[in-house]
Amino acid sequence: MNKQIKGFSKLSKNGKIEWIAETFFDSPSKVVDFVKSYWHTNPELQKLHDDFSENTITNYYIPFGIAPNFLINGKDYCIPMAIEESSVVAAAAKSANFWLSRGGFKTTVLSTTKIGHVHFMYKGDGEKLKTFFKELIPVFYKNTLSITRNMQERGGGILDIQLKDKTAEEPNYYQIEAKFETCDSMGANFINSVLEEFAKTLREEIFNSDLFTDEEKDITVVMCILSNYTPECIVRTEVSCKVEELEDPKHEMPAQKFAEKFIQAIRIAEIEPYRATTHNKGIFNGIDSVVIATGNDFRAVEACGHAYAARNGKYSSLSHAKIEDGVFTFWIDIPMALGTVGGLTKLHPMVKFSLEMLGNPGAKELMEITATVGLAQNFGAIRSLVTSGIQKGHMKMHLLNILNQLGATDEEKEKIKEHFVSHVVSHSAVVDLFCKMRGIKNESKVAKD
Repeated sequence: MNKQIKGFSKLSKNGKIEWIAETFFDSPSKVVDFVKSYWHTNPELQKLHDDFSENTITNYYIPFGIAPNFLINGKDYCIPMAIEESSVVAAAAKSANFWLSRGGFKTTVLSTTKIGHVHFMYKGDGEKLKTFFKELIPVFYKNTLSITRNMQERGGGILDIQLKDKTAEEPNYYQIEAKFETCDSMGANFINSVLEEFAKTLREEIFNSDLFTDEEKDITVVMCILSNYTPECIVRTEVSCKVEELEDPKHEMPAQKFAEKFIQAIRIAEIEPYRATTHNKGIFNGIDSVVIATGNDFRAVEACGHAYAARNGKYSSLSHAKIEDGVFTFWIDIPMALGTVGGLTKLHPMVKFSLEMLGNPGAKELMEITATVGLAQNFGAIRSLVTSGIQKGHMKMHLLNILNQLGATDEEKEKIKEHFVSHVVSHSAVVDLFCKMRGIKNESKVAKD
C-alpha cells in the first residue's frame, strides 16, 4: 500500500485523520474515535488550538502542575509548571518550602539585551566597507523608524549597530550585529523585521554610492535573523543561609557535611561535562515547565542556556555554590529571553490563566520567576543525590505510572502504595507484588489480563 500523499495540508481535519487511520492502522474506526476523544468539547476553543500550528488533528495533553510557597524577593508566588516527568513539580515545591523559612529566593535581572544579525557576503575592500558603515548607522535608525516607533514609546528599540568582520573564519563573510531592548515581548518578529530593513538599506546605499566598484556592489545577503543566544539577557537568582540552618533531621547528616558535599557535587558539574549535561538538564526540568506554561519558547531558552554553559570553551554547570564566613550560597546566572505580550500570551487560555496566577508579571519578573524554579529544582536534585540518592524519591513518584501501566484498580493502588512506604520501589518489585495480589505468575500475563 502506498503510504505517501500529495496535498495532505489541503485535506480537511477529518480527511487527515481518516487518511492516517486507514493508511497506518489496522482498526481505522477505533483510531478515528481515539484521536477525536482528545478534542475539546468547546468547538470554538478547539478551533483556536487547531490554528496554533499546521496539519493539526488533535490535542496532546501535558500535566499542568502547581508548585506553591515560592518566596521570591519577598513576594509569594504559586507557580504553574507544565511537565510530564515524575518528581519535578514535587522537588520544586519541596525546595520552595525549604527556603521559605530561610529568606526565600533573591533575584536580579542583570540585563535584557537581545541580539540579531544580517549575515552577508562582500568581496571588496574591507576597510572601505568599515568606513562607509560608520556613516550608514544613522540611516539604519532612520529607515527603521516605522518599525521601531511603538517599541521606542514603550522604552525599547535598537540599542547598538555594529559591523562584524568574520573573514578570518569564512572568506568574504560579514555581519551587521544589532542589539535590542524589546521590553515585555520576546521580540522575535520585531527584531527580524528590523534586520530585513537593515539588509535592504545596506544593499541600496552601497549600490547608490560612488565609493564602490561594480564588483563590490554585488553584495549577497545570506539571511537576516535574531539569535536565540542572548548572553547579555541575564537573570541571577540565589538562596543563602548560615550553614547550620541547612540541618534537616530527615537526612541524618550534619549541616556542615551536607553543605560541603553539596558544593563538591556542584564543583564536579563545573569541571565534568558528562555530569554537567545531566545537571543542567535538571535545571531545565524546572525552567522549561514554567516557560511552556506561560506560552514561551522552551526550545530557544534551552538552546541559549546550553550555549551559555559552554561559553568558556567547555560545557559546564549553570549553577554554583560556596561557603563564605559560615554562610552557604547557591546561585545561578542564566540567559533567558521571555515575553508576556505577543505570541500565545493572549491566545492560549491556559497561558492567560498562568500569567494571571503569577500576578500578570512583566518580562523581567517572569525571567526571575522562571530562573528561580530552575534553581529550586536543581537544589532538590542535588540534595537528594548527596543524601538519600536520587532513585528513592524518583521511583516513589514513578510508582503511580507503573501501576497505571499495569491497569491496577484504585484498591490495588492503595495497598501497593502502602506497602512501598517501607520498601524500596523498583519496577520489578512493583510488578511482582501486583502479580502476587492478582494471583498471576508473570508480567506477560498482566498485559493480557
